[in-house]
Amino acid sequence: MPVKNAMLAIVKHVSEIIEELDESEIDTMIEEIQNANRIFLLGAGRSGLAARAFAMRLVQLGLTAYVVGESVTPAMTNKDLLIAVSGSGETTSVVNAAKIAKGVGSKILTVTSYPKSSLGKISDYIVTVQGRTKIDIERDPLKNQIEGKHASLTPLGTLFEDTVMIFFDGIIARLMIQLHAEEEDLKRRHPTLE
Repeated sequence: MPVKNAMLAIVKHVSEIIEELDESEIDTMIEEIQNANRIFLLGAGRSGLAARAFAMRLVQLGLTAYVVGESVTPAMTNKDLLIAVSGSGETTSVVNAAKIAKGVGSKILTVTSYPKSSLGKISDYIVTVQGRTKIDIERDPLKNQIEGKHASLTPLGTLFEDTVMIFFDGIIARLMIQLHAEEEDLKRRHPTLE
């Protein structure tokens, strides 16, 4: 049962968060992606994996996207957009990289559960995606246990990261409509060497 219970908890959480997403934040994200010369994606750990998956889809849409930290990632300019993903908004490597990007004049769009975090404070735009992050567990484990929020079913940032993956897929779906892209267009740009 733990596998199915964990899956049901994740699906329930994602469904609830979809209703809470701010349409104006989504509109801003879409607009900034389309206006950017290039898009740079950044995150650590599983948030970084979600950012990488999103970068791949952006490239398949025909946009220029890079993952921060890769050896082929060029320098950023003031015409670029950095999308930083951090549930807590306090991940040191992500905050520091965002400060550097801000220093060269790049726009910073942050996807986080904590808009008032260190990362949120230096961002130009924020998309709030609520999720149980690792800091929620650290703050009050007894409260979580009493309320039945079982860390063992969705450890650390699982709910945030899973929700962000699905959120990014929704962003891609909307960009496909706005860019008049078909699945065949993405398929043509899919890697031939994997």
